[in-house]
Amino acid sequence: MYEEETFDQESDELFEHHRIKVDPGQKALRIDKYIFDRLPNASRSKIQGAIKLGFVMVNDLEVKPNYKIRPNDEIIISLPEPPRDNEVVPEDIPLNIVFEDDHLLIVNKPAGMVVHPAFQNWSGTLVNALAYHFTKLPEMKNNEGRPGLVHRIDKDTSGLLVIAKTEMAMTALAKQFFDHSIERTYWALIWGEPEELKGTINVHVGRSMKDRRLTVAFPEGDFGRHAITHYEVIKNFRYVSLVKCNLETGRTHQIRAHMKYIGHPLFGDTTYGGDKVLKGTQFSKYKSFVDNCFKIMPRQALHAKSLGFVHPISKEFVQFESELPEDFMEVLEKWDHYVQYN
Repeated sequence: MYEEETFDQESDELFEHHRIKVDPGQKALRIDKYIFDRLPNASRSKIQGAIKLGFVMVNDLEVKPNYKIRPNDEIIISLPEPPRDNEVVPEDIPLNIVFEDDHLLIVNKPAGMVVHPAFQNWSGTLVNALAYHFTKLPEMKNNEGRPGLVHRIDKDTSGLLVIAKTEMAMTALAKQFFDHSIERTYWALIWGEPEELKGTINVHVGRSMKDRRLTVAFPEGDFGRHAITHYEVIKNFRYVSLVKCNLETGRTHQIRAHMKYIGHPLFGDTTYGGDKVLKGTQFSKYKSFVDNCFKIMPRQALHAKSLGFVHPISKEFVQFESELPEDFMEVLEKWDHYVQYN
């Protein structure tokens, strides 16, 4: 029998442990059974008790254990105890694997997926998926709870990541990242067109002293860390430009902060001011067009397009490419059509 004392009902704060998005094709199924199938370390009676105590919400509403889930439901499981930083629950989340051998794999991460569990995102991450599909992935020292990870990209940035499958691969790849010898190319849609169609931004970046969530430029070099981004305009759409960015360093939000610094925030980037009309007039037809583009791609227009490095075992240079995701492609096509006919 389930003992409700398992949970501290006096707690004033709940901590999100799991966030599950129900598949669009999911058939009706009791929520306790659905959660039980996805959380291997929880008993069905414990799940039922958590639901009765209001620790499980569906679309921000409390439900009963016999509630039948529907396609696209969002389930959030919150408990009084915060998750441990190194706790990784395997989750059956599909992976888009571009390449795999005995030593590493290349994953094409979709926009919206967080790379590893952290505050407010303890489930549904790439690491949760890796833990399900692979066993005994190595972990970097002082980076416990993030098996296989050598680097990361932002939640709403799509594109390629390399994952280490062995200790030897992890050590070799980590050294290449440390030495800045990894070749990383991103495609970004930015507001306006830089004065120089090809250039280098060599400006320190670091956490903002006013808002720790933001990375800002420190042109005097008195704060932050050394950061270098090489960019080149691929195509100009009059009001926005498609640019190719190569990272020499890999700081948090580096491209987003550097582009903001030179006056060309990423299109759709809510964090760095790119989610409003920054170039062009404010007349209704144009604004409506831009707003429609924001709806198609409600995120920063940034994609990790290619990744190149020396293979840890063969010692040969390997390079991997990925196509732009559908939302990015559709927005580019719309801008192309708009500037041709307006």
